[in-house]
Amino acid sequence: MSTASLYRRFLPSPPAIDFASVEGKRIFNEALQKGTMEGFFRLISYFQTQSEPAYCGLASLSMVLNSLSIDPGRKWKGPWRWFDESMLECCEPLEIVKDKGITFGKVVCLAHSSGAKVQAFRTTQSTIDDFRKYVFKCSTSDNCHMISTYHRGVFKQSTGRHRGFMLISRPHREPGLLYTLSCKDESWTSIAKYLKEDVPLLVSSQHVDTIERILDVVFKSLPSNFNQFIRWMAEIRRTEDINQNLSSEEESRLDLKQELLKQVQETELFKHVEKFLFSVGYEDNQAYVLAKAGSQGSEILSETESDESCCSETCVKCIKGVGEDKVKTYPSGNDVFTALLLALPPQTWSGIKDQSLLQEMKQLISMVSFPTLLQQEVLHLRRQLQLLKRCQENKEDEDLSAPA
Repeated sequence: MSTASLYRRFLPSPPAIDFASVEGKRIFNEALQKGTMEGFFRLISYFQTQSEPAYCGLASLSMVLNSLSIDPGRKWKGPWRWFDESMLECCEPLEIVKDKGITFGKVVCLAHSSGAKVQAFRTTQSTIDDFRKYVFKCSTSDNCHMISTYHRGVFKQSTGRHRGFMLISRPHREPGLLYTLSCKDESWTSIAKYLKEDVPLLVSSQHVDTIERILDVVFKSLPSNFNQFIRWMAEIRRTEDINQNLSSEEESRLDLKQELLKQVQETELFKHVEKFLFSVGYEDNQAYVLAKAGSQGSEILSETESDESCCSETCVKCIKGVGEDKVKTYPSGNDVFTALLLALPPQTWSGIKDQSLLQEMKQLISMVSFPTLLQQEVLHLRRQLQLLKRCQENKEDEDLSAPA
């Protein structure tokens, strides 16, 4: 049965006030004079109309993330890195959101996963005075914005479910500079499940008496699409970073990534991983070669000729562009495998029966001696894993806080 079409729908006034009306303009001007429209100008600069009726949560979030200048770390279209509704699907498939909308908890989860700093509140767990205080905080600042979901019955619209509001701001430093984990690649979902659920069982059920034996157990049971995941990461990092015309901001970002990669390779765990993978003949360069053969990679390499060499000490592919002084290195299987092991919560290894080996493993993954940059990266990865698990178990509405 076809549905009758609609051209706009007028909201009851009061309480709704038309933004373009005389009264709307008066309120806007009054707020501007009092300094409570500071957040408006950044938001309106990145205004986005939802592309689907049920995409209100996704459009609101992508608009806020862009206004806060949070880098998604991956491309939207062409060369542009930009948040769009289509990129916000790691907590709920877009097909489901298009059909049923998205819950407040999953929008909160998406905000956390995108690298934003988030404070979320249920209306049942806060007061009207709390809400007004936070509205004032966001309206007098351009680096903090509020997204709210409310009871729309008074506007004669569908009421929706889970009501609440969240404050979203830009963190001091964006996480995921090197290992930005996106659920857009299906291989990541199976690898995350394996790391969170299977690894603890494997190390507790099998006899492990050395670090190499632990790595052997974990590596040899990896999902078959692990190489696909490495290829995906290599392609993203390489196509993002090979560019002759970088702004000073982009150069700074790349320098940080290079430093972070160096810090990963200086950990004791990396040395164990490198030695083990070499002993089993893991072809670490395969990911890079396959990524380079891709059409997108071919286009980029055709723009700038480059010299390649394999840095044998780390088994990381190095590229030196013609006329460049810097040698850029890209994450390889050794690096990614090390980072994923570091990202696992410490209790993952509690099932190891040999107490001296357990202590040795705890020391290898302890962040106490890590540089601050690497500590932040590992913590971001751990939060990503926890958020993904929370969404897979449909528990995102039970806990709105950022993972500890």
